[in-house]
Amino acid sequence: MATNFVKELEWRGMLHDVMPGTEEHLLSGMQAAYVGIDPTADSLHIGHLVGVMMLRHFQMAGHKPIGLVGGATGMIGDPSGKSAERNLLDETTLRMNQEAIKMQLSRFLDFESDAENAAVLVNNYDWMKDITFLDFIRDVGKHITVNYMMAKDSVKKRVSDESGEGMSFTEFTYQLVQGYDFLHLYRKYNCTLQMGGSDQWGNITTGTELIRRIDGGKGYALTCPLITKADGTKFGKTESGNVWLDAHKTSPYKFYQYWLNTSDEDAEKYIKIFTFLSREEIEGLVAEHREAPHKRELQRRLAEELTTMVHSRQDLENAVTASSILFGKSTAESLRSLGEETFMEVFEGVPQCHLPIGDIESGLDMVAALSARTGFLKSNGEALRELKQNAISVNKAKVDDSYTITEKDLISGKFVLLQRGKKNYFVLVADTD
Repeated sequence: MATNFVKELEWRGMLHDVMPGTEEHLLSGMQAAYVGIDPTADSLHIGHLVGVMMLRHFQMAGHKPIGLVGGATGMIGDPSGKSAERNLLDETTLRMNQEAIKMQLSRFLDFESDAENAAVLVNNYDWMKDITFLDFIRDVGKHITVNYMMAKDSVKKRVSDESGEGMSFTEFTYQLVQGYDFLHLYRKYNCTLQMGGSDQWGNITTGTELIRRIDGGKGYALTCPLITKADGTKFGKTESGNVWLDAHKTSPYKFYQYWLNTSDEDAEKYIKIFTFLSREEIEGLVAEHREAPHKRELQRRLAEELTTMVHSRQDLENAVTASSILFGKSTAESLRSLGEETFMEVFEGVPQCHLPIGDIESGLDMVAALSARTGFLKSNGEALRELKQNAISVNKAKVDDSYTITEKDLISGKFVLLQRGKKNYFVLVADTD
């Protein structure tokens, strides 16, 4: 069912600037819009998700979404919000990245159906690669004045940079290349709207100017706010770097944990932006959360929706199981269900001790496992006391001082999890070398 796209973005907090007339234009019939995607990695990260969600809402509203992989612009580098130029990529790498990105986008957008508004993925390298420099400055450059280009905030900030590094001619021309993309898509797909982050407004409006000045047409612009975190730290970043959509770069468990650890304030904002839940359902979740914030229902639902959408239902279930091992009730069976990689992620930062696998195969008594061989507990006496008080578990199962750790206790053939009480963990790692 078609919806009012602009109004949908507005209540979700996804609307920053919109050119006058855009809403009416979209309500007049099916339109095409595009979002540019940086292809400098073989995966999207969650910083890209807002643009992807905009495209999905656009398609859900009955319109045609176009994802533009910036193969040509990726070879230049966008000055918007950047203090330095990007590394430039070769064509082979860009093509590989494009294919990987399309696979990820297909989880959000319908590329394959024969619907009139099926999504399209294009690469601006395909139409830019054959344009000569002389052709470009004659056919495109002459229509936009230097004064117009210099007035853009992204240019002014770089030119007036106190470090003295300034801005290269390559980056200065970026807005012309992006503007030409809009003109090209306007001509080929009748694409009348470009969307992006609020830092892209200057580049987008350059495109609308080219459409007006060269073809006498009308293009529209719409931007969303740049996503921030309430505590001032950067959205989408962790200590180890970006939160990627690729499971090999950021595991589903870590992806799930990122959203689960969202602050209350951010969760209320993100549930609108990063899920397709209805307004009524979201308002109900927010009200429920405000009554009992300690239950973190909002964060849990946010993490569930995103992990399922980006990965799969099975990946979500595995992530929930892994999370329950550290933070809730779990069993020896659930612990053994973890693969080696997930086990290491769950218990990242937990103290550990490496022992030759032969020591475990021949049998390791509990006192030695807790104290003398590992240093988990301070002394043999403390180890005996804790064992007699039924405070020690091996792989989530309670044991006493008569228990012996053997190879049957190894998880993934490599780990034994020791635990004192509810929260004190220690990992034995069996080395085969």
